[in-house]
Amino acid sequence: MISNGLFGMLVFVLTEAMLFAGFISAFTIVKASAPVWPPPDQPRLPVEATAFNTVMLMISGALILVAHRAFRRGDREAMRRPLWAALGFGTFFIIFQGFEWMQLITQGLTMTSSTLGGFFYVIVGIHAMHAIGALVLLGYACLRLERGFLSPSLFGAAEALWLFVVGVWPFVYGVVYL
Repeated sequence: MISNGLFGMLVFVLTEAMLFAGFISAFTIVKASAPVWPPPDQPRLPVEATAFNTVMLMISGALILVAHRAFRRGDREAMRRPLWAALGFGTFFIIFQGFEWMQLITQGLTMTSSTLGGFFYVIVGIHAMHAIGALVLLGYACLRLERGFLSPSLFGAAEALWLFVVGVWPFVYGVVYL
């Protein structure tokens, strides 16, 4: 039986998937119809550095799955390290993105500098907001685990949201950065 918390999170994730699909589709159409892309007067997106950051996010997703297996076995002790590590790798991802944004802004890529800038900050920004929200939920799950009160409903919701954040990123990276 699926818990109410997990069910609610899955409904939320499905609606958010549609949000990302809409923005990514709009970006793809604008990009395909532009005579020159990216705009010549804009800085290039840091493809290689963000590829490294993408690997960090994927590691975080794999760690959540390791924590999930331990949780299913009822082995809360074996769950502790991968859950905290997933939170750490996810936090690294967000901090890295923040530095990337600061660098791009100083190079002239802003919300109003071009269509690329507008779409970049909206799409990547929405992803960052979801990631921050998911990290808060993961952090709460970590604290509940430490206190011995992590419920299946809370962990299921945190896991579903984090796996959504991890799973949607390759599409964002592939469409926006490449």
